[in-house]
Amino acid sequence: MALVGALVATTPANAEGQVQERHLTVATFNIHHGAGPDDELDLAHVADVIADNGMDVVGLQEVDRHWGERSDFADQARWLAERLDMHVVFGANLDRDPLRAEQPRRQYGTAILSRHPIMESRNIHLPRPQGGEQRGLLEAVLLVRGVPMNFYSTHFQHNSQVERLAQAEAVNDVLDDVERPVVLVGDLNAVPTTPEIERMTTNLYDTWPVAGEGDGYTYDVATPHARIDYVLASDEVRADSARVIDTDASDHLPVVVDVVISGVPGVGGQ
Repeated sequence: MALVGALVATTPANAEGQVQERHLTVATFNIHHGAGPDDELDLAHVADVIADNGMDVVGLQEVDRHWGERSDFADQARWLAERLDMHVVFGANLDRDPLRAEQPRRQYGTAILSRHPIMESRNIHLPRPQGGEQRGLLEAVLLVRGVPMNFYSTHFQHNSQVERLAQAEAVNDVLDDVERPVVLVGDLNAVPTTPEIERMTTNLYDTWPVAGEGDGYTYDVATPHARIDYVLASDEVRADSARVIDTDASDHLPVVVDVVISGVPGVGGQ
């Protein structure tokens, strides 16, 4: 893509107020509440995949927080962050009363793990015009060696194109006001030729055709046949290489992309 290549040249690290470049390895991973295709819980396997593939920032989907027996009522985002020594934010899209009054609330949603500081975050609930499962857009403002960027993790409705289209429009409304470099990752439950992915690439570009090789299929693990997990980026982000990781830690395969972000240290507006 022409716009992707049109980046400002690197400037010295001490050139204040000028665009600088930062290398970063980003990823998306639907962890299926830490269970593999056999539905056996093994959150340590997820942690090993993140560590072994050098992920600096990863957006997670299908994350449990004290949710139920299937995940031993664990705070999975916090557990992974402590295991990997990473910063973390969690976005609760389902939020239910505990089974007993003294227990924490039962939550389910998305998370972002980062080796770089998270300056601020928010979770934005997305529309569900047909009454589907509540979905969200989790936003984190990261400081990557002095350069701020916005990183997002999301998970669109699996069984309604109407809802996915509404969710894509809501995401675009958020991105319209962002002036920092952006990486958005997630399980969008749609293949690249669909209208919802076309709308998602209004403000961002799909890194796989630029930096990946092959079909990039991410679902399902047993017989990969569809590319529904994405790493999207703004024009201030150059994708150098992309790969799908072969693992049975979940029912989805994670996507890892090596990127270079271009931004002004300590500057960036909304």
